[in-house]
Amino acid sequence: MTTTVTIKGQVTLPKKVRDAAGIKPGDKVEVRNTASGGIYIGKSGSEGAYLKKLQAIAKRYPIRGGTTDEIMRELRGDPADDYKK
Repeated sequence: MTTTVTIKGQVTLPKKVRDAAGIKPGDKVEVRNTASGGIYIGKSGSEGAYLKKLQAIAKRYPIRGGTTDEIMRELRGDPADDYKK
């Protein structure tokens, strides 16, 4: 979806986007840039709820005893195997 920035720097969020994010007239939204150069727009406070969900999952399924490379190898297999004939 495309929208236009006004001379005042304002944008209109399309209805589909507002509905999907649960944004209603008068709601506050969080706006910030992302590391990849994009823009994040979300209902204010939603990132806190998301963080709580992630923390709850991390408590239920802790990752122990391994480096990142070892965990990735366990999940995806050894990358060297991709090049073997």
